[in-house]
Amino acid sequence: MGVRRQARHHRGTALIAATVASLLSAGYAASGTAAADPPPPQPPPQLTKADVDDAVGTLDRVIRDGMKKTGVPGVAVAVVHKDRVIYLKGFGERRVGQSGAIDPDTVFELASLSKPLASTVVAGAVGDRTIGWDDPVAAELPRFALKDPWVTEHVTVADLFSHRSGLPDHSGDLLEDLGFDRTYILEHLRYEPLSPFRAGYAYTNFGVTAAGQAVANANDTTWEKLAEDTLYGPAGMNDTSSRFTDYDKAKNKAATHVKDADGSWEAKYVRDADAQSPAGGASSTARDMATWMRLQLANGKLGGEQIIPADPLERTHLPEIVSGPPRAPAGRTGFYGLGWNVGYDDQGRLRLGHSGAFELGVNTSVNLLPGEQLGITVLTNGAPVGLADSVALDFLDTAQYGRPTTDWLPLVDQVYRQQEEEGRSPTDYTKPPGNAAGARSDDTYTGTYDNDFYGPLTVTAAGNGELTMSLGPKPTAFRLTHFDGDTFSFETAGENATGLSGVTFKGASNGAKAAKVTVEAFDENGLGTFARP
Repeated sequence: MGVRRQARHHRGTALIAATVASLLSAGYAASGTAAADPPPPQPPPQLTKADVDDAVGTLDRVIRDGMKKTGVPGVAVAVVHKDRVIYLKGFGERRVGQSGAIDPDTVFELASLSKPLASTVVAGAVGDRTIGWDDPVAAELPRFALKDPWVTEHVTVADLFSHRSGLPDHSGDLLEDLGFDRTYILEHLRYEPLSPFRAGYAYTNFGVTAAGQAVANANDTTWEKLAEDTLYGPAGMNDTSSRFTDYDKAKNKAATHVKDADGSWEAKYVRDADAQSPAGGASSTARDMATWMRLQLANGKLGGEQIIPADPLERTHLPEIVSGPPRAPAGRTGFYGLGWNVGYDDQGRLRLGHSGAFELGVNTSVNLLPGEQLGITVLTNGAPVGLADSVALDFLDTAQYGRPTTDWLPLVDQVYRQQEEEGRSPTDYTKPPGNAAGARSDDTYTGTYDNDFYGPLTVTAAGNGELTMSLGPKPTAFRLTHFDGDTFSFETAGENATGLSGVTFKGASNGAKAAKVTVEAFDENGLGTFARP
């Protein structure tokens, strides 16, 4: 899951435009014939070393207070400024109930923080001229297609990395929850309905994954090897990987944790995100992320060596699509670049950021102020409750304004809770209607139903009359509980679980077997109906 934070509302948009206009007109007057040299890409730095040091001085307290309020088991934080690592610490424990402290070399899953890492990798490949940001991906993905043939032919690496392909929000994620692999998911995106091409923003993990896979294919390698050879190896990020097995076998790794109903945290799930590796499957340490931030803020250089070519890397920092229109006349517009949330402040300073979140137990955040050569990464081993983002936002506020501009922790947590609630069914399946109709005989519902997108779904009856629905490659089984008439409920599972959801059988009358079944949780884009062959 990726979190798109709305841009903060500020006044001063008109002031920036007026300032640029006045600079241009002043330049014209000075030369008499032409405008002066364009302004630099970034305004001059405004933060002093003392400003940054003061903000760093608050981090220990902010982190510990946030951990106390939320109960998140472990945190690691890195801060870089002017090509130096000025803060690098770990807090808490790798796994609740076991010995093992978090330190700067503890490996965390990154979730969607993988996206700006991936765009850095692609910038390296683009610099090698094997494929360009604006090259269509179809030539490198022979079995890839979208619903519209014209879009299939024209959708580019940049379109997919900036979420403007027209695919619906989080396309393919439910297939991953069911256990389908990357190849199956990419080949079945063709069934997803499309919105107008390049006209809007919809966050798609498997759109980014398709782009990453196309770039890897163009280089005649795997995505995992491309990331290692292009970025992780040359940059000396020795504990960073795009393979789940590398994270899993690391001795010094942070387990994923979820919050139980009683408020305690438990290492309950294992999140293998290999299917969407470019978008969400990387793992790293605070130390390695500090190295990567230095590279980002130095236009692809480390220690004077050009690791990633500057021009294609800079392209990742530019707005490609509006991701968050302003909510007020003086509000800020939010943009998405290539793997980055992109924004600008009152002074015209570029701000780059991205969050990562697995509901199964990960929350991460990175924020960069390139004009100030300042960056912070926060890694946590708990499901999203706002801690990772709020630590970063508190730090940047303190550096810029001397103190946090708001209480970020509850505010960010509220955003995550709203996203959680949006996917839930409007029907409360724990409370059947008082006049609920009974179910028909089991053999009305049992059998196999087909679906081009999800594959076959099989309903079976146990000896006690309990119905089970099974689908996916393993397959995954879900117990059905009767609700009303031909409608049952089941408990959703996986990264995108949304609580109880409905299963409604159709076409059963006069003793006939049900002809179709619609699974509510799988039907957001109209793809959740299965039919008997």
